[in-house]
Amino acid sequence: MTTPIDVDRSAPVIANHEIDIAASLDEVWQLHVNINAWPTWHHEVSIAHLDGAFAPGHSFTWTSHDFTVRSTIYDVTDHSRTLWGGEAQGIMGTHEWSFEKTDGGVHVATTESFAGAPVVADAATFQGILDSSLTTWLNRLKEKAESALGEG
Repeated sequence: MTTPIDVDRSAPVIANHEIDIAASLDEVWQLHVNINAWPTWHHEVSIAHLDGAFAPGHSFTWTSHDFTVRSTIYDVTDHSRTLWGGEAQGIMGTHEWSFEKTDGGVHVATTESFAGAPVVADAATFQGILDSSLTTWLNRLKEKAESALGEG
C-alpha cells in the first residue's frame, strides 16, 4: 500500500472545518500531538494511546463514542500539518490537520475523508457524523488552548 499524501478526495464523504484559536501556535500544536492526553480535554475521546513518537510510520489507538480506531501517522510538518488514517469496521478514514500562525493566535483547519462500503451505503448519515465530530473536536481544542492561557 502506498502511503497517502492527502485525504481521499474521491471519497463519498469529505468534511472540512476551520476555527481560529486565541493561543500560541506551540500551545495548540502540543495539545494536538500529545495524543495520550486527548481524553483529558476532548471528552468524546475515552482512550488514546500513541506507540512511540508523533512521527510518520508510528501508530496510535483511540476510542470515541465506543468506536476504536488504530491510526497510522502518514505525514508531519512540524507546527504546520499532520496527516493520519486508519480503517475500522469497513470505514477508511484519512484525516488532515493544518495550523497557521495568525495575528490573533492560530488558524486550524481540518479535512477528513470517509470511504468504504458502510459509507457508500449511507453517505448522508456518515457526513453528519463526520461534520459533528470535527466541529466538536475543533471546539474542544479551542476551549482547552484558550483556557490554558488563564492557567499560566
